[in-house]
Amino acid sequence: MTVVNYKLETFEGPLDLLLHLIDKAEIDIQDIPISDITDQYMAFLHSMQELELDITSEFLVMAATLLSIKSKLLLPKPPVMEYDDLDFYEEEDYDPRDELVRKLVEYRKYKGIARHLSEREWERSLIYGKEPEDLSAFLPTEPANPVHGLHASDLVAAFQRALRKAERRTTVTRIHRDEISVKDRIRQVIGALEMVGTGGRLLFSKLMHEDMYRHEVVVTFLAILELMKMKQIFCYQEKLFDDIVMEWRGDLRVNGLSEAEINY
Repeated sequence: MTVVNYKLETFEGPLDLLLHLIDKAEIDIQDIPISDITDQYMAFLHSMQELELDITSEFLVMAATLLSIKSKLLLPKPPVMEYDDLDFYEEEDYDPRDELVRKLVEYRKYKGIARHLSEREWERSLIYGKEPEDLSAFLPTEPANPVHGLHASDLVAAFQRALRKAERRTTVTRIHRDEISVKDRIRQVIGALEMVGTGGRLLFSKLMHEDMYRHEVVVTFLAILELMKMKQIFCYQEKLFDDIVMEWRGDLRVNGLSEAEINY
């Protein structure tokens, strides 16, 4: 006689026990060998009785369901009966296991979801957060009122000051700058050259300064070109992009330049 030893586990219900037996036997849930599963299920209930464990009504109802399905599969199908030219017979594709299979599939799905949530709960339990602290002690006892002591008249006065500032911003001011002619600039350049003497050299950069306007720079260039045209100065560079060197020939004095010679 073969003695079967069972290691009883805790099951949440009869469907949980059936899934355990199906997974243990490695069979397809859609094609359950109802005879073998029923025998294993009944053997499990007998082992519970031997250990004097309480068997709930749910397990007994499932046992009755398994026996009912097993008996239906063992019984032959009823013959086709004809009545008033109509055939009344049981559907050929009817399987008494369908309802049980549907329940097992649904139970397995929800069990998998429960297992996933349990794993997430375990992962979250590894994270420890800090409880929020009470920061009320750092708050001011009486929040300062930003408009304390102000009245409607103060608001009107501030509005009027803003209007006056806006009027000043929109005021258009015309600035007139002193214009310098090429003739005057020529005299200034000659005066600077006379100071260095005949044959002396003067760098073009010496005639410039940071505060000069653009039109003053242009007028200075024109004055130098005019002096070169009158052959009063000689300009050259030591190398490419170097400073322009002006050499005064000293043929004429400033007062000796006639208005006819200066075309500007």
